[in-house]
Amino acid sequence: DTLFFQIDSNLALNLLMIILVMGVSGSGKTSVGERLAESLGYEFADADNFHPQENINKMRNGIALNDADRLPWLQKMQDVIKQHLSENTDIVISCSSLKESYRQMLLVNHESVKLVYLKGSFEIIQKRLKERQNHFMDEKLLESQFNILEEPLDAIVVDISQPLEAIEGQIVENL
Repeated sequence: DTLFFQIDSNLALNLLMIILVMGVSGSGKTSVGERLAESLGYEFADADNFHPQENINKMRNGIALNDADRLPWLQKMQDVIKQHLSENTDIVISCSSLKESYRQMLLVNHESVKLVYLKGSFEIIQKRLKERQNHFMDEKLLESQFNILEEPLDAIVVDISQPLEAIEGQIVENL
């Protein structure tokens, strides 16, 4: 007997996927990431929750983090990604990933780890930060984030001036 296998047209959605949602503080990484994870049935992790207390204290006091401050935090995020890869579990992670060198630490598997860049103007994001409450990131640090931002060349780029539903739809369509 010959066995025939039917290929599922949605096969791409059944493959392991780790979605890294990046952008400056206030770009909507958490909101978009949570919504995307919920609609796809994936886990969600916010990289802000992996910062050591020293980093949080610096940001609360308006002190920009340097590469040395970020390295242990990025290593923790890399460990989360590797763990999900080894366990074959999907996840959406919101993580600023502002520099190419940071992203290279996190893009440990280019087939499974997908990058989404939430892009917006300084003015839109500054307005959002002024309206945000109960977050450790001081709005005065936004300029330093834009100064170090190296826009990715290999990402799904989404304009954050759109409604959340449109942003989510554009990401899913591009995945």
